[in-house]
Amino acid sequence: MTPRVSWLDRTAETVRTLLADMAADPNGQYEPCVYETGRLVTLAPSLPGHRQRVRFLLAEQQDDGRWGGPDEYDLVTTLSATEALLTERRRPGSPPAVARAADLGVEALSRRLARPGTLPDTVAVELVVPALLSDVNAHLASLGRAPLPQPAGTRPDLVEAVRDTLAEGHALPEKLWHSLELFGPSATAAASVRPERTAGGGHLVGCSPAATAAWLGDDVLADERHPGVAYLLAVQHENGGVPVAAPLSLFERSWVLSTLLDTGVPLTAPRPVLEELRRSLHAAFGDEGAAGGLGLPVDVDDTAAGLHALALLGSPRSPDCLRRFDRGDHFFCFPEERTPSTSANAHVVQALGALLALPRNSLVLDDESRAWCADALATVVRWLKENQHADGSWSDKWHASPYYATVCCAVALARHGGSAAREAVDRAVEWVLATERDGGAWGRWSATREETAYAVRVLLVAGERSADRSADQVATAAARGARYLLSRWSDERPHPPLWHDKDVYTPTRIIRTEMLAALYAAHTDPRTAPLLADADLPVVVTGSGAA
Repeated sequence: MTPRVSWLDRTAETVRTLLADMAADPNGQYEPCVYETGRLVTLAPSLPGHRQRVRFLLAEQQDDGRWGGPDEYDLVTTLSATEALLTERRRPGSPPAVARAADLGVEALSRRLARPGTLPDTVAVELVVPALLSDVNAHLASLGRAPLPQPAGTRPDLVEAVRDTLAEGHALPEKLWHSLELFGPSATAAASVRPERTAGGGHLVGCSPAATAAWLGDDVLADERHPGVAYLLAVQHENGGVPVAAPLSLFERSWVLSTLLDTGVPLTAPRPVLEELRRSLHAAFGDEGAAGGLGLPVDVDDTAAGLHALALLGSPRSPDCLRRFDRGDHFFCFPEERTPSTSANAHVVQALGALLALPRNSLVLDDESRAWCADALATVVRWLKENQHADGSWSDKWHASPYYATVCCAVALARHGGSAAREAVDRAVEWVLATERDGGAWGRWSATREETAYAVRVLLVAGERSADRSADQVATAAARGARYLLSRWSDERPHPPLWHDKDVYTPTRIIRTEMLAALYAAHTDPRTAPLLADADLPVVVTGSGAA
């Protein structure tokens, strides 16, 4: 048996385990988030596991006092952790390590805010930063220290307006429920906020541990029998950290299934597993579309990804729910959003393209709907081309890396953009070729497994021969990337957080699926399969979260 066939046999086993684990997991596999955990340390000291959460924050601090990633991706994280530890140091019995870490965090923030810089394009950042900074400055005032400056681009006025709205008993827009922890004591038991009941019987608000804690209040959380406590403990990791959002089952399941099916990976799972996944995708839809998780408002990204996955599964839904997101030249994720999303519009292209590929007699697509889909597809293809950067890449508000946005856009245009999109696709391939790092890897700041998987998929899906490059260039670059992924397949270290929510986070099962899809494409593509014939086989790790 050749190594290539053996690897494909192992892929079948891996997919079987991956899908079974995902079908049995109501929350999704998301790594703990410093921002969200910091908010629980401040808001929920009576919740069981408090000391674990404090230890998590201490363990995640870097030597220079910061928390979080490079460039602008340290601000929100460091603000949340520092404010939490400043609060904790005032509580009886707080160990000296808490005060030292808090002081280091204040020093790091002082350095960070003293230099010009941009805010990360994360969820509600214009509210998160001033809300946390106000709390940090209140701590500093009590310690007789100077306040930290407010960076440009924030909306402290809006934070105060929302707090006043809650204090006066007025309704809060649903999209702000996910960030309820920012709005002070008036958020507790706010009448306009509706909790949701999880499959396990817990109560949550806004698909967020922090928002849930803010709404319930610490007095309620002291009652271990309360269903809100059951939710918060169910999503907490062994190390004390909690994810930035949970449960996010539709998001995870639609991304995993559409990536596997679009790449041609066989879904080698028992029929009951596949039926459960298909059923859960349909169950997530209402008349207005689908949300990524329980307690979140519907959005076009998850709606389109769900429609795409269901169409590829052979169980399509009507695209009519997409119409409410149509802004004329592109589709918006949420009303009044700050910035549009290239990746969400790429997912719209994939959904529309998959639906238009259905037989003419399909029950979910009449002649009028088919005509609308075709017009919308052409419009969004044009918008994606117009929003490509001069170097051939795309960037996006849902991810820190341009490789994510570029794989979304390039693959969608290569599959469904036709000849009108060929030049844009070629430019994306050229950018990927030009940005390869030593060792056959890719990454915005340093080489990562996730970004390398995106680059390999761009090369293999979009990299046709052109006047500026040979087929050998694409094949050899993709093979180098595949070898990099093979050599790190069994690496169990966490992937760096690159995905945007209130802070950056890591959807581990989705990333492992991207690696798997890239390797499957490389092992089945006639251009790259011969170049991998002598590659070492990865060890397939089974069990929860394995891919």
